[in-house]
Amino acid sequence: MAGLDEKRPFIAVGIAILTVSDTRTPETDKSGDTLAARIAEAGHRLVDRAIVPDDREKIAARVKAWTEQDEIDVIITTGGTGFTGRDVTPEALEPLFEKRMDGFSAVFHRISYEKIGTATIQSRATAGVANSTFIFALPGSPGACRDAWDGILKGQLDYRSAPCNFVEIMPRLDEHLKRGAKK
Repeated sequence: MAGLDEKRPFIAVGIAILTVSDTRTPETDKSGDTLAARIAEAGHRLVDRAIVPDDREKIAARVKAWTEQDEIDVIITTGGTGFTGRDVTPEALEPLFEKRMDGFSAVFHRISYEKIGTATIQSRATAGVANSTFIFALPGSPGACRDAWDGILKGQLDYRSAPCNFVEIMPRLDEHLKRGAKK
C-alpha cells in the first residue's frame, strides 16, 4: 500500500533548480521560488539555483555540469517545455538522458489535466537520468511546479515512501559503470 513507512529514516537529497527563461530574473522567478520553498519544506538541500536563457546549448551545459557534481542528486528545470520557437528544454535535455522516464510525463499530465483540462497537452514535460542524476523538466508556471512537486516529486524523493521511491535506488544508478570498471 502506498504511503510513508515511518520506520525508515528521512534522507535529504541535494537538488539544483534551473529556470529557463529569456525574461525572468532572481527577483521575478516565481516558479523557481515555488520549487525552492517546497524543497526546503520537505527537508532537502537546495545545492544550487540558476537562470539561463532559452538556448539549447546553455541549458545542456548547465545541466551537464550539475550532473558532474557529487552533491547534486536531482535537477529540476522549469520553463521551455512548450511549443513556441524558443521552447527548447526537452531538446537540450533528452540527448543527455541515459534513461528516459516516460512515466513521469504520463503522471504529470494526469495530475495537470485535473487542474487545467486539455491545456495540459501544451506541455512537453519530460524526465530522465544522466550521470546518476535524476532530471525533471517542468513547465514554467508556478502551478505546474506545484503540481509536479506535490503530486510526484515530494513522494518519490522521500526515502520513506512505499512501496518504492527514487532515493532507495540512487546508490544503484551507476552500478553498470562500477561493474564495468572492475573488469
